[in-house]
Amino acid sequence: MSSEEPTPEPIGTIWHMWLAEAPPPVEPGIATTFGQLGLESASELARAMGLANPSAVRQRLASGRRCYALRAGGSLATYGWVSFDGEDIGGLGLHLQLLPGEAYIWDCVTQPEFRGRGLYPALLGRIVAALAAEGLRGAWIGADYHNRPSHAGINRAGFTPLADLVAAPPAAGERRRLGWLAARPGIGPQQLAEAERVYLGGSREAWLFDKES
Repeated sequence: MSSEEPTPEPIGTIWHMWLAEAPPPVEPGIATTFGQLGLESASELARAMGLANPSAVRQRLASGRRCYALRAGGSLATYGWVSFDGEDIGGLGLHLQLLPGEAYIWDCVTQPEFRGRGLYPALLGRIVAALAAEGLRGAWIGADYHNRPSHAGINRAGFTPLADLVAAPPAAGERRRLGWLAARPGIGPQQLAEAERVYLGGSREAWLFDKES
């Protein structure tokens, strides 16, 4: 690559955990209760997600996706969704595909008034403990590369960063960008291949997506 060409940039990070090796869940800084949310909580969850009506929440739950949450003083403080089959990654043109025994944790949000109290890693730890109790083997999670608070929470929960999603700047006059996975320091070819299997289908090393730089 010549010095005149734009430098590729990392846009996201992929993390993994073998559930048999999960550490004890982190204790949050405030008293909370953990549980799985069902259809009876659809309206409450929709409000927390900023949705005008709960239909999208009901559709997610009906599809087999799950939502887990921590409550503090009766309020929905933090939540996260879990998929067990496949999931589209918004804006990147990727369809994540899981094997039996794997789970993908996504769309996790802590309400503003509860941030800074360790609820995110506490939620993740309880989710993976629940999944491990069901006999699942591994869990995946991703985060925007520049979202340092999310990275800190995921790391504190015991996940291992395997790879960064890297994107080349679009060519002149083009919107589509070339993306690929780059192994994080200390990650070997086999671990990188596992991430490529899940995120890229295992049959390719790069993909094109339509996203503003």
